[in-house]
Amino acid sequence: MEEQTNHWVVKEIHAAKDEPAKKMSINQWDEDDRPREKMLKKGASAMSNTELLAILIGSGSAHESAVDLMRRLMYDCGDSLKILGQKSAEELMLYNGIGEAKAITLLAACELGKRRQEEDTRDNITLTDPDSIYQFMLPKMQDLKREESWILMMNNKYRLIGNPIRISQGGMTETAVDIRIIAKHAILNNATIIILIHNHPSGNPRPSGEDDRLTRHMKEGLKTLRIHLADHIIISDGSYYSYNQEGKL
Repeated sequence: MEEQTNHWVVKEIHAAKDEPAKKMSINQWDEDDRPREKMLKKGASAMSNTELLAILIGSGSAHESAVDLMRRLMYDCGDSLKILGQKSAEELMLYNGIGEAKAITLLAACELGKRRQEEDTRDNITLTDPDSIYQFMLPKMQDLKREESWILMMNNKYRLIGNPIRISQGGMTETAVDIRIIAKHAILNNATIIILIHNHPSGNPRPSGEDDRLTRHMKEGLKTLRIHLADHIIISDGSYYSYNQEGKL
């Protein structure tokens, strides 16, 4: 009888070892470790990116908390919010616990961050040199995977007229620019100065032969309308090329 009892106890011990540990819910955590409570108590600045993202999605999955899920996501992004903002909704939805609504929430938060940066830049910048233009346009163009062309319209004092306007989107290596569209925007907005900006997703801001031809044709075409092409700036991630600065305009 004693031998049978011992055998039963051993089986129970092995069963306990084999049984997966139960996940502790966020509600069982210490109050200072719960994202919402921590933010109310200590403020947003005390929060990690992972904790802030966990607040946005609200819940994780059956196997991990919202914090653990966001920690795993950010690990895959190299702890970079910039890389997170480059992901598509489809890529985010590959994570167990992230459905369409949560993916859209995360992407919306990243976009709001970019727009906040644009507002801060707009309030503190004078667009009179290539570096200031680069800093102004970078939030819009730094994460683009395809080429896009934008224009800035200005008056004679280099004061910005309206918002930057995207005039074309292209493939991975080029984008077509219609000078007539640029002229139309300039005339309708009484702009006398135009700055053309486009990106190189390859990371190399050096202009191609086609970039050179476009710049020459655009300068001559706008000149007949008494509109000055002040610069053509090519943006890549971390650097830029200015035709005006290089003396090629």
